[in-house]
Amino acid sequence: MKYSTKRSTSKSLKTLLTTVSAATAAFGISVCQAGGQHSGGIKTPHTAGVAPTFDIVHAKISTQGNIATFHMAVADKAGTSKPTKTGKLAGSRVFSYVWPTSMNSEVVGFEKNAGILALAVTSHSDFDDTPLFDENSDNNPGNDGDIWHSHWVVLQPDDRCGKGALGVVDIPKGTHPTLPKTWPGLPILLDSPGWDPTFVNETVEVRVPFDDINVVNNARYDGVTAGLRVNQSVHAPLLCVVDVKDIASGDLSLPGKVGPQLHQ
Repeated sequence: MKYSTKRSTSKSLKTLLTTVSAATAAFGISVCQAGGQHSGGIKTPHTAGVAPTFDIVHAKISTQGNIATFHMAVADKAGTSKPTKTGKLAGSRVFSYVWPTSMNSEVVGFEKNAGILALAVTSHSDFDDTPLFDENSDNNPGNDGDIWHSHWVVLQPDDRCGKGALGVVDIPKGTHPTLPKTWPGLPILLDSPGWDPTFVNETVEVRVPFDDINVVNNARYDGVTAGLRVNQSVHAPLLCVVDVKDIASGDLSLPGKVGPQLHQ
């Protein structure tokens, strides 16, 4: 199966969702090799019309020992663009760098087969969803949502977010699914594990430890930059992917193969 390195930035994910299921089931997918000086992973050319801070040129997950490094490079100045503060939760925006994976959701503490497990680095000025951590070191752990931080999220297609769009999976009222120990208390499948992202010029990286690194070595992945929106109602759903800025593969086919390797 061969995929083009020409990337689509359509806000509709309808066609992408079809390929996700196929890609996570069949691992014989070639990795894009165009553009950039980065080693391995998914390399792609620049995309016209995408802001440089979200224009993906390279996405990679590599492992060393029990540590997985999630790496993304953009055209310029990763992390320098953040959402404008609105003063209220409903309707507020989230900016994100995301690595969708083929790993099962139970790997990080959610229910088995709950949806698409992704690591996300996010910033949002109107709320804080890392209650265990004080990212800005001001002795108040509840006021630093605008500082880039990491999450595990579980995504599923949800037309309430827009035709063909994805949303973070809701936790229906009265249900008690299995959740990670660092779940922040929001009624969605989101975890706040506290792995600090590192931004250096055009790159963002997150180092994540695993009990069994083989679950990462056997995984497939992609890279996405996107905007999300908090809805008016808690279960509308609460958090929707509404603005896909760039996709490393172009079609969310998860072509990246991890495999045991040294990070470069």
